[in-house]
Amino acid sequence: MGLSRNALAEPAVIKQRDKVLSSRIEQLARWHKHGGVLKIDRRLRKQGELVNHMRVRGLYRSLGLSLRRKTKKRLPDAVRQPLAKARACNQCWSLDFTSDTLTGGRKFRTLKVVDDYNREALGMEIDYSLPARRVTCLVDQLVERFGKPERLRSDTGPEFISQAMEDWCNHPCIELCWIEPGKPTQNAHIERFHGTSRRDVLDAHIFTSSRHVRQTVDAWLVEYNTERPDQALPFMTPVEYRQVA
Repeated sequence: MGLSRNALAEPAVIKQRDKVLSSRIEQLARWHKHGGVLKIDRRLRKQGELVNHMRVRGLYRSLGLSLRRKTKKRLPDAVRQPLAKARACNQCWSLDFTSDTLTGGRKFRTLKVVDDYNREALGMEIDYSLPARRVTCLVDQLVERFGKPERLRSDTGPEFISQAMEDWCNHPCIELCWIEPGKPTQNAHIERFHGTSRRDVLDAHIFTSSRHVRQTVDAWLVEYNTERPDQALPFMTPVEYRQVA
């Protein structure tokens, strides 16, 4: 008749034994909208659900949860400076700022610190103003908790190139590395973390105050570091990867 078999195929029907698993997959997909089927499969395994990954993928697709694939515009090849790869924890920490707006229209800033080796979010500071003294104060607290890093990597923002920041790094002998202006790919780990935190926190909630932001971020950081599997870390969490390193 000239019709394809795919056009005449019957829609997939979820069997009775898969209904419980399907509801768990749907719940995880609702709470972690940008996780994808691989991360959902790993979350199920961490929760004690030992199920074939192909079965999870089939149910994920039948529920219509597949993420839309983004297409990228083809650009001419450019000369890229390779990102120095950290070989151990506390070898290199990346720092950067982002900003957002409360419901009342007031802007706030977030300072983020990430360990390049295990992708662990070491800390996030939130306030309306974050001068260089606040940056050194946060890093000082993280040094007491995690130990001293060999170097700090950041862009050339005024807080990072200030005399206060240089003086602080000189005392514990920490190397301060600045990326080239207009080259965010030289600080790719923190840029990737920006995208994750914006999708899961900043864009997913409506904030009324800076206190509301801090409470939400603190809860999310625990989930990010201890529960969220990372594909770059063989689907381990940052804390698990730090323990086996």
